[in-house]
Amino acid sequence: MARNVEKASNVLNRLLNAKQADARGPRAKRPHLASECDDLVEADRWRASILREVGRKVLEIQNAGLGEARLRDLNDEINKLIREKGHWEARILALGGPDYAKNAPPIGGEAAGGGGGAGSGPATGKGAGYRYFGAAKSLPGVKELFDRPPPRPQRVTRAALLARVNADYYGFRDEEDGVLVAAEAVAEAGVQAAAEAAWDAARAAEGDGGAEPASAAAPTSTFTAYVPLPDDKEIAAAVLAQKKAALLARYGAPGV
Repeated sequence: MARNVEKASNVLNRLLNAKQADARGPRAKRPHLASECDDLVEADRWRASILREVGRKVLEIQNAGLGEARLRDLNDEINKLIREKGHWEARILALGGPDYAKNAPPIGGEAAGGGGGAGSGPATGKGAGYRYFGAAKSLPGVKELFDRPPPRPQRVTRAALLARVNADYYGFRDEEDGVLVAAEAVAEAGVQAAAEAAWDAARAAEGDGGAEPASAAAPTSTFTAYVPLPDDKEIAAAVLAQKKAALLARYGAPGV
């Protein structure tokens, strides 16, 4: 008796689902090219449908018992849907919608080789950005790509460093555009104004308008004289006598 009730319930559910599908009408097919859609709401709806389809396939690819061929096909389909999602996001942005590529979190998955996804071997050749999901990461030829160590960074040689040394490195052409000259002129004017203000303040602190400040005066030094030195009058008299003798020798009579 319970079996008959269950069968009748299943038939009723299928009948109701068929009536709802007829009421909705034929299901619209997603455009092959995102550029064919000019409605922002429709474009956003197609992007959401792609996300749902990606979610179903990512959940399905977690089953390692599907077989190698099915896992590879599922992984290819997921990557194709992700590329298609990118086209629709670019179209939504062009129509004035939000930038999903910038704000939305990325879909999970690992790129072969730690980020490139191209690699070499039987499971590669997919191009940059190809990602592996779920059990597909354990397929023959794919697991080795994830275990491969990252490439060593190239060492910069001395010749490569010297090739970067030019006139700009030494600053020979810094003043050609005139920007540096103008900036230096402004800085020089500011420094000069600050120095003049400090000088005026020092002169005002000294109390007399013409005397130099003590800090700017010439440094004095002390020394000890061990022989008698002539004073200013004796020096002036000696110079006068020397000039007088020179004039007499030139114009005067000999012996005078």
